[in-house]
Amino acid sequence: MTKNMYRTHDCNSLRKADIGRQVSLAGWVNVTRDHGGVIFIDLRDREGLTQVVFRPEENAELAKEAHTLGYEDVIQVSGRAAARPPGTENPNLATGDIEVIPSELRILNRADPLPFPLDTEPQNEDLRMTHRYLDLRRPRLARNLRIRHRAAKATRDYLDSQGFVEVETPILSKSTPEGARDFLVPSRIAPGKFYALPQAPQQYKQLLMVAGVEKYFQIAKCFRDEDLRADRQPEFTQIDIEASFVMPEEIFSVTEGMLAAIFKAALNIDIKTPFDRLTYRDAVNRFGSDKPDRRFGMELVDLGEIFRESGFKIFRGALDAGGVVKAINANGFAGITIGQADELTEIAKLHGAKGLAFIKIENGEWKSPIVKFFSDAEKAALRSKLNIEEGDCLFFGADKWEIACEVLGRLRLRIAEMQDLLGRARSPSAPDWDFLWVTDFPLFEWSAEENKWNAMHHPFTRPKTEDMPLFESKKFPEVRAEAYDVVLNGVEIGGGSMRIYEPELQEKMFEALGISPEARQSQFGHLLRALRLGAPPHGGIAFGFDRVVMLICGEQSIRDVMAFPKNNRSMDLMTKSPAEVDPKQLRDLGIKPAKDKKL
Repeated sequence: MTKNMYRTHDCNSLRKADIGRQVSLAGWVNVTRDHGGVIFIDLRDREGLTQVVFRPEENAELAKEAHTLGYEDVIQVSGRAAARPPGTENPNLATGDIEVIPSELRILNRADPLPFPLDTEPQNEDLRMTHRYLDLRRPRLARNLRIRHRAAKATRDYLDSQGFVEVETPILSKSTPEGARDFLVPSRIAPGKFYALPQAPQQYKQLLMVAGVEKYFQIAKCFRDEDLRADRQPEFTQIDIEASFVMPEEIFSVTEGMLAAIFKAALNIDIKTPFDRLTYRDAVNRFGSDKPDRRFGMELVDLGEIFRESGFKIFRGALDAGGVVKAINANGFAGITIGQADELTEIAKLHGAKGLAFIKIENGEWKSPIVKFFSDAEKAALRSKLNIEEGDCLFFGADKWEIACEVLGRLRLRIAEMQDLLGRARSPSAPDWDFLWVTDFPLFEWSAEENKWNAMHHPFTRPKTEDMPLFESKKFPEVRAEAYDVVLNGVEIGGGSMRIYEPELQEKMFEALGISPEARQSQFGHLLRALRLGAPPHGGIAFGFDRVVMLICGEQSIRDVMAFPKNNRSMDLMTKSPAEVDPKQLRDLGIKPAKDKKL
C-alpha cells in the first residue's frame, strides 16, 4: 500500500507498544472537553476512538486552534503517542492506555450544527432518512453495514467453493405475473412499450440451467411495487441459487453450508446442522403458521376427540361441520388484563374468528362463561391434554382447520410478546438460532376474490411425484409441491422448489392457473420454447439477504441494515424521490402525467 498522507494509524490501533512513536490520525471530532485550558478531543473514525490532548504549555497556538473545534469537524493530527497519566486510563476503550500529543493540526472541514446527535437514537425516522449519511456514522448502523459485507463475502466464497458461478441477469426485463405488482420503465425507443424491473431472477435462472450453466448464483437486486412493512422494501437484495441435475437434499445441503459460513463470518458462531424439518401440514397444525417460531412452547393441541359428543354447541357444531376444536395453554397468563383480552379478541376476529373463548385458572377455579357447558369428564380430559396448572390461561379456536390454526397461531405470537417470552431470544448478545425446513407446501391456493386457483409459490413449481395422479385428476386442494422454505426464529428467510422442466407439464400448470394459451405465449413464450430445446431437471432456492442480515444484527427492520432505504411511504427523503422530471423527458417517452391536461 502507498503511504497515506492523512494517517499512519486508524483510531483504534494505538496501544502501549506504540508509546513514543510519531503518528498521524484523521477522523471526526466525537467529543471535545475543556479542562482548564487543556483541550481533550476524542477523535473518531470507523474503527474506533483515540484521545488527543492539546496542552497550552506544550503548544499554545495549537491549543488555541483546538479550542475552536466543534462536534463532527473533520481533522488530521500528527504528533507523539504517549502514555496516559496514571489513574486516567480508560479500560473500556481499546486505545484507553494511550493519548496523542499533537504537534500539528489540520482542519480538513468544518461541520455545521447537526440536525441530531450521533450518540443517541433519533426518534424521528423521517429526520434520520433525510440525513441518512449522518445516521450511518452512528456505531450501530456502521457495524450493521460491516456485518452485511462479511455476510455477502461469505456467501460468495462458500458458493464458489461448491462450484457455483455468479452470473448477473438483466434489470430491464419483461412484465410477467409473479405475485406482486411490477415497477414499469417506459421505453423511448419503442413508444408505448415498457420494461419491468425484476421481482426476482426466476425465469432467467431457469434459462441459465437450459444454457448449461448447471450451478448458478447471484446476489441480486429485486423490485416489487407493494405496500411496505418492517421487513419489506420496494428494492431489496436476494441470494439467488439454481442448480441442474439435483434433488431437494442437495439444495438443503448447500443451503445449510452457506448459512453456516455466513453466521461464522458474521458472528463467529457455529450453527447446528442439519436443520430440523417439518411438513407444512405439521407446522400449521402445531404452531398455527408455516413459519413457526419454536423458541417457546404453547403449541396448538387438537381437542376433537374430547368434544366430539359435547353438549357445548359451538364446539360440537364446528366438529359436525368438518372443522376442528384446538387450544393453546398460555402458562402463567391467568392475570391477563381486560385490555389484553380485548386486543386478543380483535386479533382473533381479524383473522376469521367470530369471537374468542378463553378460560383462566385462578385459585383452583376455572373462570369463564363457557365452563358451565363442560362436563366433568371433558374438564378432566382437558386438564390432562393441556397439562393445566394453577395460573394458566387457555385459548380456544373452533372453526375450519385453516381458520382455527391461523387464529391460534396469531394469538400464540402476540401472547408470547405480552409475556416477554422472546426477550432473551431476540437479544443479539444471547441469540437462540432456531433454523427449520418447512416442506411439502400445497401447490395451489384458492383465491375467492379472483374465483380461481393460484400458485402458492410461483407457476414454475413442480408437483410432488407421488401427487401427480391428483394433479392430473384436478384434485388441486390435495396436490403438494416439491417446495421448501427456510425459517429462522419464526421468520421466513428463504424459499425454493424443484422446477417444472417438461414443456407439457408446464402447459398443464398454466392451464390449471387459468392462463390462456395466448397469454402463455405472450408472457412466457421464451421459457416454453427453451423447455422444448433440452431443459435439464433443475431446482433452486432464494434468500432474503436483508432479512438474514437483519436477524444477525438483532434489528427489527431491514431498513437498519441497508445503506439508503426508502421510508415506510416508499420515499427517499434524502434525495426527495420519487420526483417530477423535466417535461421534455416525458415528451420523449410519449407520457402525459394524469394531473396534466396537455403534454
